[in-house]
Amino acid sequence: MAPALPQAADSPEAGERLTTNMFTGLVEEIGRVLERDGPRLVVSAARVLEGTDLGASVAVNGACLTVVEQGPGRLRFDMGPETLARTALGDLTAGDAVNLERPLRLGGLVGGHLVQGHVDDVGIVAALSRQAETAWLTIEWRDQALAPLLIPQGSVAVDGVSLTVARLNARDFEIMVIPHTLAATTLGGLRKGQRVNLEMDMIGKYVQRILQLQAEPQPRRGEVSRRRAERIQGPRRADTREGSR
Repeated sequence: MAPALPQAADSPEAGERLTTNMFTGLVEEIGRVLERDGPRLVVSAARVLEGTDLGASVAVNGACLTVVEQGPGRLRFDMGPETLARTALGDLTAGDAVNLERPLRLGGLVGGHLVQGHVDDVGIVAALSRQAETAWLTIEWRDQALAPLLIPQGSVAVDGVSLTVARLNARDFEIMVIPHTLAATTLGGLRKGQRVNLEMDMIGKYVQRILQLQAEPQPRRGEVSRRRAERIQGPRRADTREGSR
């Protein structure tokens, strides 16, 4: 029996965090799932153990999770309902390989692109074809609202790996994966039909939000004050008393 691991308080969901962690999409090591029991996920780790204390964050296949137990060569995470619903982590079983990355440290180099560890959607591997030592990876997305966030030669994170979109089609995108990435991440072991975590470029999401707000009709002059007054006093009613005309 493995020795008991030190315990930590239950971790909040990603949306409840008081701080925001940033990653780069450069995988530090490949871990293995040692245990998966409902929301509990235990993975093997070596390099990412350094400087990772209880309560720290680690990106697991691109999803930012909080360390709730730590022991020799292993980390445990508790996944909340939102994480299981929005990511492909619920598909993991014992023995599966996972990409691991610690948060970016202040002053550190951004070798990939800025990644938050907040998965936007789950994509489907449509094809993985080898060409000599490289590979072409085709990913389909489900949510059409993500389409504007993908551009040719733009950045996207697939299972936490920072990649460049080589070709953009109507419902999928293609990526050329170099030999180092195939060997240093889980991408080389992907299979057709497998689900993967997708996170779109953060800058693109901010630009999209700004454009949406600019497109919304703006209240006329004085409308804001009137609406504020109605919230405080309630809407004005017509005077129906006799002789009020």
